[in-house]
Amino acid sequence: MNGELDDLFAVVERELTIVARTPAYVATAVGFAAVVWWLAVASSLTGYVPLVADLLTPVEVLVPLLAVAFGYRAIQADAASKELDVLRTYPIRPRTYVLGVFVGRATAVLSLVFLTLLVAGLFVPLFGPPANPVIASHGGDGPFGTYLRFVLLATLYAAVVLAAVVAVSTVATRGRTAITAAVGVLVLLTVGLDLGLVAALSTGLVGPDGLRYLLALSPNSAFRGLTLALSIRTVEATTLPLSAVLANVVGLALWLVGSLVLAALSVWSEPPTERWRVVETLAGTGDAAGQSAVSDDGATESTADGPVEASDEDASEDGPTSPGGAEGAPED
Repeated sequence: MNGELDDLFAVVERELTIVARTPAYVATAVGFAAVVWWLAVASSLTGYVPLVADLLTPVEVLVPLLAVAFGYRAIQADAASKELDVLRTYPIRPRTYVLGVFVGRATAVLSLVFLTLLVAGLFVPLFGPPANPVIASHGGDGPFGTYLRFVLLATLYAAVVLAAVVAVSTVATRGRTAITAAVGVLVLLTVGLDLGLVAALSTGLVGPDGLRYLLALSPNSAFRGLTLALSIRTVEATTLPLSAVLANVVGLALWLVGSLVLAALSVWSEPPTERWRVVETLAGTGDAAGQSAVSDDGATESTADGPVEASDEDASEDGPTSPGGAEGAPED
């Protein structure tokens, strides 16, 4: 288990290095923060709830765009550079690799979304007009608490969309295909599923009561429904049954977990154990002699007694000795 955790942290570190070294990602992050802050300043800044209402629709579009920009080449770039073929020769599980890629990219994307929106909330007390004491303030745990819930929901929404984009990146084998698939996911998640639900409602296939639960099928609608129910608290949203609110949470969780499982299953398949054969690596060295497992195509894998360490000479010739040994070169 410790070895798998080490592999996971190595992949996460590699992904963070790639993001930090790629100028396009840095420029995208700066652009996202600038647009959100400009929209916040351009709003009335009369309170946290009006700010949430002003930022809700832009966030529904900007967050998926950010996730697509950071995630559409997450795995496709490794496949295109043949680095994925090298990683397959290491004793690293597909689920560990996919989870490491997702956690690495999500660390950058989620931190950016959370901090950008949190700073935008500071504009209300800094640049907003003085509060009118005659008007009652928002109830619950205070106005900033309502805004903080919106920030957390937007961060969760970013994680869900990023997971879906990473899953698409595992099946897109070429750069142009990856871009097309990423744009398709963006359209599907932002407007496609919503339009399908509207069409089902207009044709009578779904009633208003059933639509409350079917909205959970769309990450965009689930995020919007949770924001209206938990942050803005519109009159209609407050009348929603608790089961409808929970359905939105379950919908987002299923999209997140389902996308990562799909990516882990499709990135590469672990060879069956019967394909591996045990060979002697150092003849005549007694019990200390190591054994290695070599697949039919020549790839070295760990044995049942533990991983096999390659010699320094072999390591220097064959490349990095662990997933973390990759340089984390910037992407194009």
